Amino acid sequence: MNDQPILQVQDVTKTFGGIMALNRVSFDLHEGEILGIIGPNGSGKTTLVNCITGFINLTRGKVFFRGKNITGKAAHKIADMGVTRTFQIMRPYYSLPAYKNLVIPLFSPRAKRTGGWRGGGKLGDRNTVSIDILEEMGFERESFVPYKMASTLPTGYLKRLELARCLSLRPEIILCDEVFSGLSMSEIASMVPLIERLQMEGITLIMIEHRLRELFRVANRVMVLNFGEKLIEGTPVEVMADEKVKEAYFGSEKVEEVTGYA
Repeated sequence: MNDQPILQVQDVTKTFGGIMALNRVSFDLHEGEILGIIGPNGSGKTTLVNCITGFINLTRGKVFFRGKNITGKAAHKIADMGVTRTFQIMRPYYSLPAYKNLVIPLFSPRAKRTGGWRGGGKLGDRNTVSIDILEEMGFERESFVPYKMASTLPTGYLKRLELARCLSLRPEIILCDEVFSGLSMSEIASMVPLIERLQMEGITLIMIEHRLRELFRVANRVMVLNFGEKLIEGTPVEVMADEKVKEAYFGSEKVEEVTGYA
C-alpha cells in the first residue's frame, strides 16, 4: 500500500442555511485500501461523498486527488479524473437494458482516453465490453438478465449495476454509498467477494454502510461521523472499543450484537 495518500480531505465543512452538515472533517485515503465511513442517520456521510465528488460545493475546506486540488470541480470532471461513486438511491437509466447503461459511460472521454475497461488495449465493441463488466459484477452472461430493462431488475442487480457503471470508467477510486442496504443476507454474501476483488485489482474504495458486520469484513480502516464531525478513525477493533462511539452510535449494550465486536 502506497504511503502517499491518493485522496486528501482537509477541513471539509458544509452548511445548509444555518445548519452545519459537516464541520471540519479531514482524512487521508491511501491507494488500494478500503475506508469505511459509519455514523447515525443524519451524521453527514452522504453529504461528505457529495462534497468529495463535486455534487455539492463545499462551504470551506479542500479536497486533493493525487496531489491535485479538485475542490469546486464539476462532478463530471472529477469522474473523468477517475473518482467515481454509487448512489444510495440507485440512478440507472430505467428505460434502457442493463448492458446499455454501461455503453453510455463507455463513450465518455475517460473511457476513450484510457482505451477501454481495465484490461488496456483497444476499446472494441462496447456492447461486448458492457456484458463483460456485468459478468464481473455477477450478471449471468448466458442468461437474459443483462438484456432486461433496468426498470425490471430487483435491488440486488441494481446495486451491481451501480458498481458496473463505475467500473466502465476504469476508476481509481469508487465511493460506495450503502451498496449492502436493501439486500438479503445471501445477496450480501455474494457481494462481499466482489468488493474484495475490486480491492485486489487495485481500486481504492470508500464505503458508507449501516451493515457494520459485513463492512468490517472488508474495511482496512473505519471513520465515525456524528453530527457532521469526525469522532474517531482507526481499525474496526479500535473504533468499536471507543466509548464515544458506543454511546453516540450504538448504545453500549448493542455493540457486540450489531458488529460482532465486544
